[in-house]
Amino acid sequence: MADVSSNNWKRTFGKAELPIVAKEMVAMAKDLNIWLLEGEMGAGKTTFVKEIVKELGTTATVTSPTFSIVNEYELSNQYIYHFDFYRLKNEAEAYDIGVNEYFESGNLCLVEWPDKIPSLIPPHFFKIKFEINDPLTRTIHYVRH
Repeated sequence: MADVSSNNWKRTFGKAELPIVAKEMVAMAKDLNIWLLEGEMGAGKTTFVKEIVKELGTTATVTSPTFSIVNEYELSNQYIYHFDFYRLKNEAEAYDIGVNEYFESGNLCLVEWPDKIPSLIPPHFFKIKFEINDPLTRTIHYVRH
């Protein structure tokens, strides 16, 4: 269960609990459609996105958009946009692909490596930071902004 002692929450879990954690994060994010996913390479950000997409009802194959920068997953009446800005050289590259339009679309935007585009992040977002505890467990720190 999550530690909710302040405005910043955290939760430690193993891979088997990931579907439960995804459900909890969807409930926690509520109306916030911009999710910032932080953590080192291999922390589980893309694995988490797979579980979120599944929780929201699509059977789309989720892959890392490392080279494409953005992947799109279709739900019945909306889209989920999954960004990976790891390879960006500067914010202008994100601006050039229309990241602002994606963010303003009202659709869910899951953003890996948001530190690459700090001035393009809208003022309201849900941030999840992934921490590797050991090969089998992760701790996430999350907050609504």
